[in-house]
Amino acid sequence: MTQIATGRPLPAFTASSTAGDIDSRTLHGRPFVLYFYPKDNTPGCTTESQDFRDLYAQFQAAGCAVLGVSRDSLKSHEGFIEKQSLPFPLISDPDEALCTLFDVMKLKNMYGKQVRGIDRSTFLIDKDGVLVREWRGVRVPDHALEVLQTVQTLAA
Repeated sequence: MTQIATGRPLPAFTASSTAGDIDSRTLHGRPFVLYFYPKDNTPGCTTESQDFRDLYAQFQAAGCAVLGVSRDSLKSHEGFIEKQSLPFPLISDPDEALCTLFDVMKLKNMYGKQVRGIDRSTFLIDKDGVLVREWRGVRVPDHALEVLQTVQTLAA
């Protein structure tokens, strides 16, 4: 599978989500956001997901779908969705196929040890399936709002 690039169509992918299997080709016709986060129920990931949740109605008003992605299991995702009242599906990527496609796996320092994990990243794909914007090494505060503003500009 080739990696993605801004300005180019996304390769087709299928992934398991809390809403069933998602085929990227069925998402064509409206923009969508994929936000990759390290782990369910951790402080930064919870805040980021809550921010997307709180702005979700505005994403919908702009015609944009929102999908979260991590390596957690569907069972973990289902609990996270319930606990945080998330109105959008979460994709489970335990084999790292999407993580590899979007090149979000990085070595990080955690408590003085090198660990491999997801580098918090977000991608905006337009209605034609073209990657139009990417955010890498995301800092959570105001990130979801910045993504929404970009979506609204795209929709205008």
